[in-house]
Amino acid sequence: MTRQCKVIKIDKNGGPDVMIWKDLKLLKPDNNEVTIRHTYVGINYIDTYHRSGLYALPLPTGLGMEASGEIIDIGNNVKGFNIGDKITYVMALGSYATHRNIEVEKIVKIPEYIKDYEAAAVMLKGMTVEYLFERLFKVNQTHTVLFHAIAGGVGLIACQWLKSLGAHVIGTAGSVEKANLAKKYGCDEVILYKEKNFVKEVNNITNDNGVDIVYDGVGKDTAILSLDCLKPLGTMVVFGNSSGNCPPIDPGLLASKGSLFFTRPTLMDYGTKKEDLIQSSSKVFNMLLDKKINLNINTSYSLSDVVTAHK
Repeated sequence: MTRQCKVIKIDKNGGPDVMIWKDLKLLKPDNNEVTIRHTYVGINYIDTYHRSGLYALPLPTGLGMEASGEIIDIGNNVKGFNIGDKITYVMALGSYATHRNIEVEKIVKIPEYIKDYEAAAVMLKGMTVEYLFERLFKVNQTHTVLFHAIAGGVGLIACQWLKSLGAHVIGTAGSVEKANLAKKYGCDEVILYKEKNFVKEVNNITNDNGVDIVYDGVGKDTAILSLDCLKPLGTMVVFGNSSGNCPPIDPGLLASKGSLFFTRPTLMDYGTKKEDLIQSSSKVFNMLLDKKINLNINTSYSLSDVVTAHK
């Protein structure tokens, strides 16, 4: 049996207008797959990287990495899930669609206390924050942290998570409005990077001691400069590229600045094993339940208006 659905595809890389709304026939799920009717789809920076070609994918390709929805069909070997279950997933290319088939290993059930739209909005960003603070580097109350783009989608969740761990949080933002928003969500100090030299400001705030760790989702514009914000033996984490790819780092530079640690992690490595997916998503959902994090969802669009959303 086939089912009609609509998907967003790209045949070439470029701006938002390369995305095309297409009809597709969806086959019955394979033995270890389920068919999902999407209710909400998350939009993330990685979608724009795939669209533009910054992260190259074989073309043509679908887009989108996270969504929530309802199971409407199941494969013969699927256990633990039933038709009608509300589920969510992350890091599974092809979420820009009304329906899809997906391997059962990539999905988790949405708890009753989480709404569909919350799950679709929080999986990628929340699980990113979870692995950055709980596994890559275990942040605690003794740490001072610099987080770039603190008022962004990941940044606002990061503010709240870091404060729940007792850390001292310094952030960068591009406007007074964004700075005020970050402070509302728990950031201790916000540096307006367009007006002030963030390296000097960080060193002023820390009395020239530097921070324990820098989290940088910006990349090209901030990564090298941020090394001068770290104390000896500090850790530099570049987890995104909103301004472009981080330049190559000479290991000798890390040695000269105090035996620094440098890493470029991805959620793909920290969150795609089933046990990691379950553990990380459960932690994120519990943070929502306990109101240790609140989501800042500004706007929603019809999937057919995804070009507008990307603009």
